[in-house]
Amino acid sequence: MFRLIKPFLVLGAVLAVVAIGDVRADAPLNPDSVKLPGMTPALNLGKMTYDALCSSCHGKNTAGTDKGPTFLHKFYHPGHHGDAAFYAAPMKGVKAHHWPFGDMPPVEGIKEAQIEKIIVYVRAIQKANGLF
Repeated sequence: MFRLIKPFLVLGAVLAVVAIGDVRADAPLNPDSVKLPGMTPALNLGKMTYDALCSSCHGKNTAGTDKGPTFLHKFYHPGHHGDAAFYAAPMKGVKAHHWPFGDMPPVEGIKEAQIEKIIVYVRAIQKANGLF
């Protein structure tokens, strides 16, 4: 399985790297290794919306890229970042707080109905991959 590597940063310098979980925080996953849920019409709509609005940073199949983290990390478990966080981030943007990718700007023109579809898709992938 994957291991999470968390760099400790002090004044922008990496001091140490420590293994703390199941996926890496500093690199994207292989999107082809992500288990996909059984796709339904609702999940297909969520996937199409995610692919159009999120995948350029958060990667194919939520695997992450060098611009944004994977959603298969424990930080995105519903108990840590609930659905409200998934609504707020694309609507308002979010300051970087877990990752070295920088701040996430708001997604221009995104609608709450689109975010709802994205959340359904992301949560289904998370469940298929044992995040909850």
